[in-house]
Amino acid sequence: MKKFSHHETQSFADGDIIVREGEETREMFVIQRGAVEIVKQVGGHEVRLALLSRGAFFGEMSLLEGLPRSADARACGATPLVVFRPGSLLLQIRRDPTFAFELLQQMSRRVRELNDKLVFRVAGAEFGNRLARSSFMMTAASEYAASRPDEETEP
Repeated sequence: MKKFSHHETQSFADGDIIVREGEETREMFVIQRGAVEIVKQVGGHEVRLALLSRGAFFGEMSLLEGLPRSADARACGATPLVVFRPGSLLLQIRRDPTFAFELLQQMSRRVRELNDKLVFRVAGAEFGNRLARSSFMMTAASEYAASRPDEETEP
């Protein structure tokens, strides 16, 4: 993992909330040790979007787009983080251009994983719909056949 001795660090204990959905903060974080769980409230239930470990980053969407946080981030275990603000991110990229490439690689991997999950869900839903339609048609056909009186054959 890269050394970030010239950047601010913050430490969080197990279960600490690092950022909350809707906050208008702009930092991006790199995990030095421990892990961070990214969760979102959906329909009154908590959904885990990701579990990130050492070397991973999060918060880039708010930093780059200037939009409110889209999910909560919670520390799993003792978790020191390197903090990047818009200016410090640009400074890091100037000092170490490979850092930008590593960020892009992680972002590309995340998009690929999300695409795979989406395809899996859509395919599963389509299969479920076909199965349901097939089951419905089989049930309807058997009910129709049961409701018809036996037809007599003419001699």
